[in-house]
Amino acid sequence: MNEAVQMGSTLRHAATALLLVILGSGPIAAAAEPEENEQSLSEVNKQLTNPVSRIWSLTFQFNNFILENGHWNNNMLFQPVLPISLTEDWNLISRPVIPLYQSVPHPIGPSRFRQTTAFGDIIDVEMLSPAHADPWLLGLGPTFIFPSATSMFSGQGKYQIGPGGVIGYLSEKYIVGVFPQQWWSVSGGDRPPVSQLNLQPFASYFLAEGWSVGYSGNILANWHTDSGERWTVPIGLAISKVVKFGKLPVRIALAGQYMPVHPSEFGQEWNVQLVVSPVIPKLFKGTVF
Repeated sequence: MNEAVQMGSTLRHAATALLLVILGSGPIAAAAEPEENEQSLSEVNKQLTNPVSRIWSLTFQFNNFILENGHWNNNMLFQPVLPISLTEDWNLISRPVIPLYQSVPHPIGPSRFRQTTAFGDIIDVEMLSPAHADPWLLGLGPTFIFPSATSMFSGQGKYQIGPGGVIGYLSEKYIVGVFPQQWWSVSGGDRPPVSQLNLQPFASYFLAEGWSVGYSGNILANWHTDSGERWTVPIGLAISKVVKFGKLPVRIALAGQYMPVHPSEFGQEWNVQLVVSPVIPKLFKGTVF
């Protein structure tokens, strides 16, 4: 077993252990807000599917990509969602993303590749969202990428900034919307400039007892490449279920994605995705102002 696989296995076990600690912690479960505990599984599912939800959660997203050249690219994304009520009418939605690339293939010679395990660039979006726009879902704010990657193969080496936002609609039976983020590089080393888009459509149909089925996948665009190599467009389906460990709700989703449009070199072609999202207690309650 090579070093990348060993480290990837260790990190998966560590993430699992962390999740079990969160789920099994009596004090944390007891500290959850009563109104969150009393919500139905279906209602919690709606909140965890909503990008501008008012509940706090931690998301562990495991992606297993098959690339165009037949190699695997595995990563884990740690994605907390931490909304804060600034006033009675406005919420601040903080959505950082910390990526860990467990298997990044890169060429080291003719037909020779090496796998690298490393942290990626940290992403953070900070959106203002109206608290009373139901059934509409609205959010707008800046989004950032910080060059925190521990390998040149898992990051772009540039500070990046741009706009991010959410527009959607949440009904009793379904949710639909889009979550776009655009970044431009503003500083960094001597690596190439960056201009890129991450467009995340979301759509789910809610079933009984915390089940739902919906679209899965992020549309990506690299504006500094040729038009034929620019886009990654997935077709994906996800099935999710909210369960409770004691009083603590956890959303578990399994998704499959096929990318009919993707770059020819190291482009993502298939993905099998596992998402685990436990609700956590709010550390900041009430309003800031």
